Amino acid sequence: MSVDRQHTARYLYPTLTTHIQTPDTYVDGSSVLSHLRRATRPVSLLVAALIGLGSAGCGSGAPAVPDQDAKAPLQIWIRKPPGAPTEKTAKALAVEFTKATGIEATVTAIFEDFETKLQQAAAGKQLPDIVLNDTAQLGSLVKQGLVREVDREIVAGGDKVADLAWQATLGADGKSYAVPFSAQTFALFIRKDWREKLGAGQPTTWAELDALATAFTTKDPDGNGQADTHGYVIPGSTKRGYMAWYASSFLWANGGDFLTEKDRKFTPAVTDAKSVATVEWLKGQFCTAKTVAPGAVTMETTQAHPVFEGGKAGIYLTGPYNMARFDKNLGADKYEVVPAPKGPDGKQASLAEGENVYLMAGSKNEAGQQKFAEFAISAPGQTIGMAGDTDGNIVRLPISSAVKLSQVRKDPRWQIFDEVYRTAGRYSPAVPDWTPFRQAAAEAINAVVADCASDTKSHLDKLAETFAAELVRQGVGA
Repeated sequence: MSVDRQHTARYLYPTLTTHIQTPDTYVDGSSVLSHLRRATRPVSLLVAALIGLGSAGCGSGAPAVPDQDAKAPLQIWIRKPPGAPTEKTAKALAVEFTKATGIEATVTAIFEDFETKLQQAAAGKQLPDIVLNDTAQLGSLVKQGLVREVDREIVAGGDKVADLAWQATLGADGKSYAVPFSAQTFALFIRKDWREKLGAGQPTTWAELDALATAFTTKDPDGNGQADTHGYVIPGSTKRGYMAWYASSFLWANGGDFLTEKDRKFTPAVTDAKSVATVEWLKGQFCTAKTVAPGAVTMETTQAHPVFEGGKAGIYLTGPYNMARFDKNLGADKYEVVPAPKGPDGKQASLAEGENVYLMAGSKNEAGQQKFAEFAISAPGQTIGMAGDTDGNIVRLPISSAVKLSQVRKDPRWQIFDEVYRTAGRYSPAVPDWTPFRQAAAEAINAVVADCASDTKSHLDKLAETFAAELVRQGVGA
């Protein structure tokens, strides 16, 4: 077999490599051997046992990690709706990759229950070779041993990729487990026609932003004589951690944080004064100023979009992917895109997200996997993925200096997002698995804003306890 034995064990026995644990911590697949070396049984016996398991898998009916074939076709999964323009762009990328390398590549678009179907493929030892998926999924994929480590120093074109984008590929051990492909960040979508009718300027501080939200709520900006408009559109549901996702940019801009990191160890930061003040500010919009559109505490993004384009509220922190939709359903002349104001301490921060090329474990063609990643970050690959000014883009903001945004897209609004990303973009903390933290934070903040009599500090104290326990469970608590 052409792959090392640890790789074999991780692929054939994901249950073993992801669930071995001490009383204090989980051990991810990448550290199974080090865990075994720390165990009480003799090292030689334990390592031999692990190797034996891998060898038995190769010799029995269990699927083995295959020998390498540099011409083996690649199966590519992408988290996009089947039949959507984004699927067509992904297929175009695969076609051009094949032309450039001679390696066949097939794209499968899956949107609903993507992670579940990936788990099913892993259980059946039928993982795709490549997955294009959110940066937020990295921790989970690494923990399960489903992705290969990437050496950025030997990725052709990797030196042209922004360091900020490479940060989104780092596991909790500081190693890269993907190649960056696309980036995005968030800005305010504001009803320009409402703002101009009320004689207000673009907000440059939180105070001006709140004043604009109040005006949209109380001054009948649509002129229909009814009190049916609001300031903020907030997808505040706990589902998929939306409330924490929304709050994060404001939290960081105000000097608060979810976690504090030192030497790859983390402590909760949600009870710091600036963190508490941010959640209090957010609660004030729900409970005191009442500037938030009704239903926000159960609202997902798919429900939030129509609130903005339907004229129910006029300020929405969201991503560039909604511009094409709002241009069509609302009209490009009726809204504007502006950076979120700096926080009270003069900081500007915006949640950064994006998508990575994940090189999945167990591929027959690891060389081909890397070639695809290299093509994806090349000027031709990034240009295809950007899809001009259409809604078929799978590269929202290019991550490579090999391609210039303004040469591919003529819509100047994209430049706003690009500038925000490069100057204020910030990814979620690089813990082994961010998902439980995001979910717990969403539930805590949602509980605060949903109950105007709630004690913010008390809820955040409990959240800090949850965070501390989770950090210990994941082996990164200080």
